[in-house]
Amino acid sequence: MKVLIQRVSRAAVRVAGREAGSIGRGALVFLGVERDDRPSDASSYARRAAELRIFPDEEGRMNRSVEEIGGAVLVVSQFTLAAATRRGRRPSFEGAAEPAVARELYEAFVAALRARGIPTESGVFGAMMEVELVNDGPVTILLDPKDEARA
Repeated sequence: MKVLIQRVSRAAVRVAGREAGSIGRGALVFLGVERDDRPSDASSYARRAAELRIFPDEEGRMNRSVEEIGGAVLVVSQFTLAAATRRGRRPSFEGAAEPAVARELYEAFVAALRARGIPTESGVFGAMMEVELVNDGPVTILLDPKDEARA
């Protein structure tokens, strides 16, 4: 699973010109599900995303999580995060999970955040989406590799 997190002042996702989800201060999460991912990965990465200390404390240090600041999360499925670019000029998506499996794990990730009480919006799985955001910082973090999530 590839999880790319951006600290945002606001973010929104639209499908066919209609807003599917939007948040104010919080985190925009792009989620790419890979072939060997399991349900336990979804819950583990959701926990890590919720607890990641990327928001400033009183002294300006990144010492607060989205939970601690009362922020929200917008989750957008993005299979292109599973792209392999080692050879040639065209990315290979062989490492991406099959759509049915990816949808299940994407929904499990969103559900795990909501179960923590975090206001969570999402895009539309598999749809062409327009994502608009104001990256605060900018702060962008990639939660990877899997070994960390399973530790």
